[in-house]
Amino acid sequence: MSEKERTIGYLPDERPPFGKLLLYAIQQIIVMFPATVTVALITNFHISTTIFASGLATICFLFITGRKIPLYYGSSFSYLSAILGIMAAKAAEGADLNTQISYAQFGIIMSGIVSIVAGLLVNLAGRNVIEKILPPTITGPIAMVIGLTLASNALNDAASIAIDAAGTLAVAESEVAAASNYAWICSFVTLISTIILSVYLKGFWGQLPLLFGPIIGCLVALVIYLITGVSLFRVLPSTANSGIFALPEFTLPKPSWEAVAAIMPIAIATIPESSAHIYQLDIYVNKLAKDKKSNKTYNIADLLGRNLIGDGLGDMISAAVGGPAGTNYGENISAMAITRVFSVPVLMVASILAMVISCFTPLINAIYAIPTSVIGGLEIFLFGAIAAQGIAIMIDKKSDMFDPKNIAVIATIMIIGIGGNYGFPNGTIPFFGVDVPCIAGAAIFGIVLNLLLSIGEKKKENKETAQD
Repeated sequence: MSEKERTIGYLPDERPPFGKLLLYAIQQIIVMFPATVTVALITNFHISTTIFASGLATICFLFITGRKIPLYYGSSFSYLSAILGIMAAKAAEGADLNTQISYAQFGIIMSGIVSIVAGLLVNLAGRNVIEKILPPTITGPIAMVIGLTLASNALNDAASIAIDAAGTLAVAESEVAAASNYAWICSFVTLISTIILSVYLKGFWGQLPLLFGPIIGCLVALVIYLITGVSLFRVLPSTANSGIFALPEFTLPKPSWEAVAAIMPIAIATIPESSAHIYQLDIYVNKLAKDKKSNKTYNIADLLGRNLIGDGLGDMISAAVGGPAGTNYGENISAMAITRVFSVPVLMVASILAMVISCFTPLINAIYAIPTSVIGGLEIFLFGAIAAQGIAIMIDKKSDMFDPKNIAVIATIMIIGIGGNYGFPNGTIPFFGVDVPCIAGAAIFGIVLNLLLSIGEKKKENKETAQD
């Protein structure tokens, strides 16, 4: 392998040529789209508004953080139960959908304050203090939990057949078994194509596996339809706009302290998650800089406070126009790690394109129609890559995997996070009358346990040093 092939990639401050930049940006949109839209579908937030909000929040985040942190903002699953709860409560009071969204918006806006305060504390106290609270033995397992708790989503999507907007099957009952088999074929082809392209394609083409893999999967779905008549493509909602251009449906927040009480505490869960993403980026970006023999050092981990502030402001900006709560996306980090394209200009173009797409009805409908099985095949790779990056954090920081304290912290985070997700409805653990999101519960328990087990540690180290 030549030196040129080994060092291809784009660092955060590097801008690819326009044609490449556009393709990389489209790839990032495809990666963020499934989870972002799924949250909108589950919560009944408007799809076009959600996509617009993700793009707007992303471009604002990039400017707020000085265009130094390559992250994409998208809808977060952590807030689902809280948002659904407040919307159900308002629906019971007779509120229509837009009014329900408006009340949830207020709670989301206020939740952004939590991340902003955390970011300000990090800036005041310094990164070393936060690393004592969130060492790699916590951020690493949390990243792994994030990826592994999404495993069932990936496989369920991989096996999914077409459904209509009402959630009913879009194929005849007699075709269900065949359609399920065809779904597996599509997801398998998408997965294998994406992996083969990411491993064996070199140069520019080797940086687009997450674009070409789904295209191949869609082509397979089209061939299956032409041969068998069984369609795996998603059926557009009856309310789908048939025009060319339509502005997203924006709503204004309505004050509700009930919504604040339900939604605001969930922001605590996204702080360790967002921190894990920053450490992942720091590792991968500096590895690429080293491979490219760059004389620059990208101290992304030192920007943790600014990242948290940007994350909180992203929540406020998204909710202000009617979008759900969010966070920076591990899926997009996986995409950047796989393709080695960490360019901030790429993400800026992706965010602008997302806002344009949200207003361009044919594009919204085309993306919506992508077979869920194709998305599932892609998710198997992406979600697994998120978990693998958690391992990379601990390896890079040389975490002692034989230390009893580290084993205890890692073990409990993994079991609480993964067990909570698969053992309880909606991944929330009932605890003294409060439904705690599994990732939040695992993170909080791990942080507290690590702090308790660290008591007296410094005295012990000083004593051993004196004896030596």
